[in-house]
Amino acid sequence: MILGVWLVGSFVAMGQDQTENEQDPKALEKINALRIAYLSEKLNLTTEQAEKFWPIYREFSDKRKELRRELIDARKQVKADQNPEKDEALIKLGLELKQRELDLEKTYSERLLKVISAQQILSLRKAEGDFQQLIRDQIQQRRLMQQRNETIRERNQRLKLQQRN
Repeated sequence: MILGVWLVGSFVAMGQDQTENEQDPKALEKINALRIAYLSEKLNLTTEQAEKFWPIYREFSDKRKELRRELIDARKQVKADQNPEKDEALIKLGLELKQRELDLEKTYSERLLKVISAQQILSLRKAEGDFQQLIRDQIQQRRLMQQRNETIRERNQRLKLQQRN
């Protein structure tokens, strides 16, 4: 399974400099499939649990993304305006969205407890974080490799120029 997560690097690289909405849909689809496999393994979901768990989890994830997108959009707007009053409004909105996210998590935790154990819910939080870290590590590793390759190309071009002179 870990090998599969490491393979995600090639898919992540396709859209690493883009926002989530602009990334290659195929890359996102593959990352999502790896996320499902990774979380299913880490939670040790039975087939019956998985059938009930994933629709609830997807719904929760979609709503959580909407909240986070709302905050990102608000930050972009405030950044463009450079208005102290809007900065205060952004702080209030941020706190409101955090509260809404907490409320959302409470609601979905209750729903998930009907499908999986409390221990699995605790494992879910850790597994989500671990998966995100694996993705970040892959992106960072890919960027370092690209920088290394670019440095090598530049060095080779300089050497070729020196040889010509």
